[in-house]
Amino acid sequence: MPHFLKLAASGVALATLVALQACGGASTTTEEPSAAPQAAGDAAETGTLAIRANGEDFVRQGFTSRDGWKITFDHVYVSLSDITASQTDPPFNPEAGEELQAKAQVVVDSPKVVDLAEGDDSADPVLVTELEAPAGRFNALAWTMVPAADGPSAGYSLWLQGTATKDGQTLPFTLRLSEALAFTCGDFVGDERKGILEANGTADLEATFHFDHLFGDGDAPADDDINTGALGFDPLAALAENGEVNLDSAALEAGLSAEDYATFLNILPSLGHVGEGHCEEIQLTAS
Repeated sequence: MPHFLKLAASGVALATLVALQACGGASTTTEEPSAAPQAAGDAAETGTLAIRANGEDFVRQGFTSRDGWKITFDHVYVSLSDITASQTDPPFNPEAGEELQAKAQVVVDSPKVVDLAEGDDSADPVLVTELEAPAGRFNALAWTMVPAADGPSAGYSLWLQGTATKDGQTLPFTLRLSEALAFTCGDFVGDERKGILEANGTADLEATFHFDHLFGDGDAPADDDINTGALGFDPLAALAENGEVNLDSAALEAGLSAEDYATFLNILPSLGHVGEGHCEEIQLTAS
């Protein structure tokens, strides 16, 4: 049964509790939200809206951290819930601290766990689900990350598994994070706009995850924001036992220095984006 709502002109207010998280890095581009969206389509005029999740080439192809570790991923499980796509008027600007005013919304009514490392180096962003949705321009996307109820990452909202190599040392690693996060994002920012759905047509939206915020980017200058604000991999490698890094949220809190743990917590709300478009993180709970 289609699960979409057409909302009153007064809109729906979403509580905003935590400061906006900005994307670091010199290569980051931002755009102001576009002009007012097209009017929401008549409820009888619908199409198919695909929701995708993307860990970018950092996950698909691997990368070098700010401190020189070559990192590749076998699995990056994210547990997504409360996925809501909205047609907003005015366009939602997460940097303005304004309430999201939705004219129409579609909601994914069950949690989804996807593996962002699925596929080969050139794989497309992972399909999360497809929904029947009213025609119009979907210019906002929100989701939460909560511990998965079952599956390979049961009990965790984010599961990173892979290998880190530096100076002849190879460390398999698994990071199991149980922090709950929630993101409310504006228009997708990228090579082309997304979410423009015509009657009987198809369109997509994308939840994008910037893991270079956590590890940094060895291809960027050392004094770039993407590196100065990143944890890197050295603090994790220092916690290796028996030749591997295997840590959950509690072990990270116990093992990292107070400074590094604070950095880690500060990074988590900056992981969620829509392309290069920013999000407002409105909830963060510790493990």
